[in-house]
Amino acid sequence: MKKIIIPCIAVIVMLALPACKKNKSATTGQGYNSSKWGGFEVHKYKGQETGPGLVLIEGGSFVMGSHEENVTFSNDNFKKKVTVQSFYLDETEVSNIQYLEYLYWIGRVFSFPEIYKNALPDTNSWRSKLAFNEPFVEYYFRHPAYQDYPVVGVSWLQAKNFADWRTDRVNETILDREKIIKYTPNTEADDNNFNSKAYLAGQYEFSVKTKKKVLRDYSQKKKKRRDKVRVEDGILLPEYRLPTEAEWEYAALAGIGNSTLENVDEGKIYPWNDLTVRWTSNNGATERVRGLILANFKRGDGDQGGIAGKLNDGGFITTPVFSFWPNDYGLYNMAGNVSEWVMDVYRPLSSEDMADFNSFRGNVYTKLKLDAYGDIEMKDTLGRLIYELVDPAQNVNRRNYKVGDNIGFKDELNYNGGEQQYEYGVTSLIDNQARVIKGGSWNDRAYWMSPGTRRYLDEELSLSTLGFRCAMIRIGSPVGNSKKKYKGLPSSGIGSKKKKRR
Repeated sequence: MKKIIIPCIAVIVMLALPACKKNKSATTGQGYNSSKWGGFEVHKYKGQETGPGLVLIEGGSFVMGSHEENVTFSNDNFKKKVTVQSFYLDETEVSNIQYLEYLYWIGRVFSFPEIYKNALPDTNSWRSKLAFNEPFVEYYFRHPAYQDYPVVGVSWLQAKNFADWRTDRVNETILDREKIIKYTPNTEADDNNFNSKAYLAGQYEFSVKTKKKVLRDYSQKKKKRRDKVRVEDGILLPEYRLPTEAEWEYAALAGIGNSTLENVDEGKIYPWNDLTVRWTSNNGATERVRGLILANFKRGDGDQGGIAGKLNDGGFITTPVFSFWPNDYGLYNMAGNVSEWVMDVYRPLSSEDMADFNSFRGNVYTKLKLDAYGDIEMKDTLGRLIYELVDPAQNVNRRNYKVGDNIGFKDELNYNGGEQQYEYGVTSLIDNQARVIKGGSWNDRAYWMSPGTRRYLDEELSLSTLGFRCAMIRIGSPVGNSKKKYKGLPSSGIGSKKKKRR
């Protein structure tokens, strides 16, 4: 199997440094970053830095859906060609030690015990009425022997909260690294903790550690900027989040390793080449690895890990997150080990209904909640801004959407402002809280390791076979921050030097 290694890109975000003095507007001829001309700021930007734990997934088009026989007869994953824009995805599943760090922070910052309690994984998910799994209930999550194993027993809502927390901690670290704010853990308490959106909205107070040009206000000479760092500076990273179903499936297939000159040379059933679950000569195996199992899954009835002395995958339950071989994007365990949550709300006809670019079902559009004077409402008890559904009365002349809750859009029965149309608990287990699960687990047969398979579970429930990993959108060039350019595309001429006429 061809292995594509994407190097970890070090910090390459250019801070808000003043541009060249000769930099002028092509519209007005007035200078940028000049108090003489009002102080409009334009900063050099070398690209989005790669957040901790992430790998760049170069986007493109692919055939989404089942690539083998639908043995469950669910018929919920018909093939459809779609396009996914470039994004970042965690190299591995989120591990126990990462989630324990999250819990430690919650316990240190918040005085409300219910917040910590609500974030705890359900360790009782290991229990089985006819199996002795109590040791996993006691030790799997907290014992150091399992610290590098994937966290399980986490609901979709808990996974989403973890991603939100991770966004704030990473951006807080960036601001401290650039000496824009000084991280002081002893001052964090309840709503007085760093939140990225609250900071950008001017709802978070901080102390300046050193005088940096990034805080300069160019509208006045020798003045500091009052509104601190802004989105236009390109310093803060976008949100960590769960991947969409299309993103997860695209990354798992890793077609980048099988394409040449816009042609896919070989299709895949699994994240690796070949039709088997072992290393063979067809996928580049050497004598040393030939015959070894490529993922952690259940090979057959009563076979969770093989025979003593020659274990086939060594995973009676889960295995460490860096186990086995990565796919062509450098991602580990995109088949086997644990199934993974994605953002989408489940519908059997998702492949027929969704758009063919950045396919996703689950959009709920919100807006900042404002008071009677048009100012931002106070933060909630966790230090986050308060949002509410968009007002349909304000979208009368809008063509792309009217209401905020679009989860139920195009459901078979009459669509009524996003309200559930399925008879949940009567004729179906599908409702607006049913979230898609992708990939196979340590307790699944090989069929579920095909990226096109899909299942669902209520967003408040959890399983001992279910984990997650985080994603982040790629802003700017889809090929990353390298000097790689597209060849054969016509030039617009914008920004290029014109040749003088003779």
